[in-house]
Amino acid sequence: MNKNVNFEDTIFILNVRMRMIRDLLRLDTDAALFVNKTIEDIEFINSILGALTEKFLANMKFLDRETEADNLSDAEWQLNQLINELTGNSSPFSPVVFPEVQSWVDKFRKDSMNRQKIVETTCMPYKQYTPEPVVTHAELNGLLGSA
Repeated sequence: MNKNVNFEDTIFILNVRMRMIRDLLRLDTDAALFVNKTIEDIEFINSILGALTEKFLANMKFLDRETEADNLSDAEWQLNQLINELTGNSSPFSPVVFPEVQSWVDKFRKDSMNRQKIVETTCMPYKQYTPEPVVTHAELNGLLGSA
């Protein structure tokens, strides 16, 4: 990846790919033909989210750090929804039919959970930051004449 990553565009592309996989889960196809490619695609999405998280952590000077954190969190939520659908009873890739899917799903969930914790932890100070007032209480009282 380039040093300058456009998080918004990259996450948009990942979301489109996840929607494509979700659509595949709703179609009546021969699941055996698609199971390996589907897992490969989710593995790709998982790795890109990992790379984005690393870039996010490496650059503490993002102007819209909170927005980027929200975008990453939303993409992780989308990934988790996809994983839930992948393992659902109505999924053509149900772990009952394809037992190998479960080990991949467990890995994707674990990776996603770790990334979410890291992003939340690194953004907490920014979210909890309360700016100091521009005018102190003493100045305010002096300006209002109540001192």
